[in-house]
Amino acid sequence: MNPEKLHIAHFTNVYKPVINGVAISVESFRNALEKRGHQVYVYAPAAGEHEDDERFIVRYPSFELPMQKYPITAPVSSTADELIKITKPDVLHAHHPALLGRTALQYSEQYEIPMVFTYHTRYHDYAHYADPFPKERVGELITHWLGHFMSGCHRVVVPSESIKKMVSENYGLQDGVKVVPTGIDFHKFSSVDREKARKDRDWPKQETVFVSIGRLAKEKNFDLLIRSVAKLPQDLSWRLVILGEGDEREALETLAEELGVASQVDMVGRVPAHKVPEYLAAADIFAFASVTETQGLVTLEAMAAGLPVVAVKASGTSDVVESGVQGLLTEVDAEALAEGLKKMLESQSLQDKYSAEAQKKARLFTPDRQAGLMEEVYREAIEANRQGQTLHPSLMSHWEAFLEFLGLPYAAS
Repeated sequence: MNPEKLHIAHFTNVYKPVINGVAISVESFRNALEKRGHQVYVYAPAAGEHEDDERFIVRYPSFELPMQKYPITAPVSSTADELIKITKPDVLHAHHPALLGRTALQYSEQYEIPMVFTYHTRYHDYAHYADPFPKERVGELITHWLGHFMSGCHRVVVPSESIKKMVSENYGLQDGVKVVPTGIDFHKFSSVDREKARKDRDWPKQETVFVSIGRLAKEKNFDLLIRSVAKLPQDLSWRLVILGEGDEREALETLAEELGVASQVDMVGRVPAHKVPEYLAAADIFAFASVTETQGLVTLEAMAAGLPVVAVKASGTSDVVESGVQGLLTEVDAEALAEGLKKMLESQSLQDKYSAEAQKKARLFTPDRQAGLMEEVYREAIEANRQGQTLHPSLMSHWEAFLEFLGLPYAAS
């Protein structure tokens, strides 16, 4: 491995103080890569009155929409333009295919800088947000759009083997796709005083606490989780604690009321990042029903906290949890998930066994190890750029894909 230190520029549409999987991933790699001696810049949208206390954070203008939870980037900045021109990074790393991701691709083409893209999100699973446009047509547009974007990259990073398989099948990418999960701070989640965390939340010792984390949105499947716990025998003592906020809160609260479990479902809302380890430490079992994960980062964090997992079989989750080893994976069905929760709840020996294995697995995902893997990807991208090799050519440009989506004619190139 070439010991040369790199100048890396990350481009992301979300970053601190916003907390989500992408922002956490960018920060984790940034910190770990800097510890390895690399110079890392982050180009991100401004976030209200937030002021950065770290170096090399470059903010683009942004604006907020009434129904939007994150700042929207206005991807135009003379400061960023000049900085890229002067410093000319060794590699550009985009975390989204639009806005600042597209800006990074333009810089890559203009200055012949190697380009890496991380496929963080199962974009097709969000096609329903484009209503009233037909979901199938939106999915086709997404396929063309992403295919064209990735064709301009020198390497594509995916956080799990299941997403690598999906990208290969959907976009025909075979070579140049590398699996590099985000690392986690094991000590941060494993060192919390469990007894104190439990006492601080006033959760009875005799009560089994299921905890789940995520945005309260349809694709996160919290309705399935609530339907599942509602099927547990009435003589069992349990509580479901959900950390997260979103548009589905009212619908989920109504569902819990209708199923008669509102008093046992505690929807905490958005929790500061530094408080999440305490909630995990205070709980007994991590319950998860999302089918749209690409890595299952929150599942790994729960495993680091020593929680056995009961979840549905889905991408991301199935990549980090082996059913019968770190927990139980079930079909995406309320009856099946309820049976898994019941089996785990009723067996302390099973909880202890899976807890130990969960922590053992989580220890493998150190930020430094993952940063080392990412460094290898960067050097591969640099070599590919030297040889003039991007990924396979796309069938359509963004503009052609949009015209086809609208049903308008276009001249194929």
